[in-house]
Amino acid sequence: MIKILCVGKIKERFFTDGIAEYEKRLNAFTKFSIVEVKEVNTFDINKNILEEGKNLLSKITEDEFVITLEINGKMIDSVELAKLIEEKLTYGFSKITFVIGGSNGLSGDVIRRSNYHLSFSKFTFPHQLMRLILSEQIYRALTILNNKEYHK
Repeated sequence: MIKILCVGKIKERFFTDGIAEYEKRLNAFTKFSIVEVKEVNTFDINKNILEEGKNLLSKITEDEFVITLEINGKMIDSVELAKLIEEKLTYGFSKITFVIGGSNGLSGDVIRRSNYHLSFSKFTFPHQLMRLILSEQIYRALTILNNKEYHK
């Protein structure tokens, strides 16, 4: 099972359509879900990060391998992501959870809970776009693992 856990809802149809397409494709390989937690918007950014962090952690169980998306995480390519997913699902974890924080980032508690810190780039992406990119990369990884013609 693979889950994307993220902060906030997506309103733009072009994002929701793309994500829905990859969600459909992914479910052909594994149980896949996207879980959203509420975005917190007060004038206190630290409070927002802490509250979102608590909300995220409430959706994570002890038996999940957690991969947080962070600017300072490790950069890997698609084949390495496929190998990481295969290794974790084969040896010890039946659930992998990717975590995308809100616009202010992830709390220290979420980062400490993470088993793997992943970076897609030094760029900052809107979390809506990152959800689409991540969905596509998970799909790409699963096509690599299943020898399907998608990854070039």
